[in-house]
Amino acid sequence: MTIEQIYTGCLAQGAYYIESNGEAAIIDPLREVGPYIKRARQDDADIKYIFETHFHADFVSGHVTLSKKTGAPIVYGPLANPSYDAIIAEDGQEFKVGDLTIVVLHTPGHTMESTTYLLRDADGRDHAIFSGDTLFLGDVGRPDLAQKAADMTQEQLASTLYDSLRKKIMPLADDIIVYPAHGAGSACGKNMSKETVDTLGNQKQTNYALRKDMTREEFVREVTEGLLPPPQYFPLNVKMNKEGYEDIDLVLERGTRALDPDGFEVAANETGAIVLDVRSKEDFAKGHIPRSIFIGLDGSFAPWVGALVADVAQPILLVADKDRVEEAVTRLSRVGFDNALGYLDGGFEAWKKASKEYDTVSPISAKELQALIGSEKAVHVFDVRKESEYLSEHLVDAENTPLDFLNTYLSTFPKEEVFYVHCAGGYRSMVAASILKSRGIHNLVDVTGGFDAIKEAGLPVTDYVCPSTL
Repeated sequence: MTIEQIYTGCLAQGAYYIESNGEAAIIDPLREVGPYIKRARQDDADIKYIFETHFHADFVSGHVTLSKKTGAPIVYGPLANPSYDAIIAEDGQEFKVGDLTIVVLHTPGHTMESTTYLLRDADGRDHAIFSGDTLFLGDVGRPDLAQKAADMTQEQLASTLYDSLRKKIMPLADDIIVYPAHGAGSACGKNMSKETVDTLGNQKQTNYALRKDMTREEFVREVTEGLLPPPQYFPLNVKMNKEGYEDIDLVLERGTRALDPDGFEVAANETGAIVLDVRSKEDFAKGHIPRSIFIGLDGSFAPWVGALVADVAQPILLVADKDRVEEAVTRLSRVGFDNALGYLDGGFEAWKKASKEYDTVSPISAKELQALIGSEKAVHVFDVRKESEYLSEHLVDAENTPLDFLNTYLSTFPKEEVFYVHCAGGYRSMVAASILKSRGIHNLVDVTGGFDAIKEAGLPVTDYVCPSTL
């Protein structure tokens, strides 16, 4: 028996490869399916089933393409209604994979079709559960994402989840291994652990939502409080997962077309494409195409694209290092952004050599900011971290304008006076700077190193408050 967790950090997502006696199953695959096919070939195994725990909102699964390439059927739990051929399993239905058995446990609540898959070994012993977004480590799936589709309130969905956990999951043995679909950093929960594998017994002891004496009312209240609005692209990803999508090979072919500076400029003007610069924040600050948006690959790239660009149909043109263009197109496709139209051949240097207009972002060190704050004139500082980060600890007199909702704060920024923008380490503030400049707001300066550098420089900050007590 082989069980392999294939974890993708930028999405905090876990897909799973299970093999026994020449047969394999894949659970919740990512969009690019080549690695799963290659892995099965290494074991001289055939992919027999593709199991989906639910219609994912935060990424586009590779189930449709993988089924097309391997002939393996897609399996969903009860109540799923995809637009393509799939096995809609019954609660308790069993599937054989080599000497193993995978049992369908219908566990609605996160969504109504949400299903946990129980793996039994060759001797028929319960070995592991693949819990999707029903049960995370330290948390459970948020119950507000499927309200419209399920025609239920988040409280009703939470109540349904309460029953699923207590009737289907908690009665299982403590030594069962829990393999969730997500870890810390995913927007599908609010209190997930950084660990990605645990025993069910430990979760019963440490996961607030599995308290033995927890009432239904307590569960509903605790699971629903403090939920931030989901990213706008979530419903669009659900639609793609439910209805199908374009083959990844076609997306890559279109997105990796090389365009010279003139062709790039014409394409941007004719299509209304966003120019997305995915280089390092340092390179973007030194020079970039006017009105381009910075979201660097060396950060939480795909989730930020989803949160800030939102519309998966938006045409995109890329500024990227040539050896990372395919990576950028692939990672865009993981969250449903299939409309990349090409990249700037020769990169930003080719743009400059073509004598085309470009822009920069002015930097300031924390030490220099300290000197300014020590002077008599007013200094406007804007903190683009999350509200919870800001409330935990922030620069005295700084205003909080979270990057996630930056467009709602545009009127907050000074029209003429210079102001200063920072985040925790510099990535999000550069994203914010690019968005503000694209909106015609150029009187900004980026604080190099962010809040980490601000604290190190000894600038006045508020007393620290543990985020868990907020």
